[in-house]
Amino acid sequence: MVQLTRHPDTPAALVEAVHAELAMTEADGVLLTFYITPGAALAVPDRTSPGRADGLWQRTCCELFLKPTGGDGYFEFNLSPSGQWAAYAFDGYRAGMRDLDLPVDPHIELERQGAVFVLEATVDLAAIPAGRRTLALAAVIEEADGTKSYWALAHPPGKPDFHHPDGFALELPARS
Repeated sequence: MVQLTRHPDTPAALVEAVHAELAMTEADGVLLTFYITPGAALAVPDRTSPGRADGLWQRTCCELFLKPTGGDGYFEFNLSPSGQWAAYAFDGYRAGMRDLDLPVDPHIELERQGAVFVLEATVDLAAIPAGRRTLALAAVIEEADGTKSYWALAHPPGKPDFHHPDGFALELPARS
């Protein structure tokens, strides 16, 4: 489990912590689990029919970024408590953005564990090139009072920017 840190320029009203876990699945995928404390402080989008949607980062949203070693391109996955998701491919830093076609839609589940809000998502990575990859984990947290804070493994200087190369702080093992 890793702890995400809040961007210093975006104070939270009540949310105290965001943690994340990542586990490889038996197939070409990852199981991501985000823990947000206290969960009662969150503004959670209403559940809708699962499917692709844009602009999810404007509300509470958990995010995964993957960058294959040796190139400028990277991939972004947005996972909303609404059940909606987005997947994008980029040619370079915020350049050449396009929808990423996935063989299997991400699956998102929610639960409460005491005071903790838990978002668990299974993401198929078959569309991502095999090999070593670095990753970034992040979350946009919207609280019930409208306060937004931005949480990530690492923050570059300046405004919150989950796409910045400095945010890719963990290595994902190569698929066998």
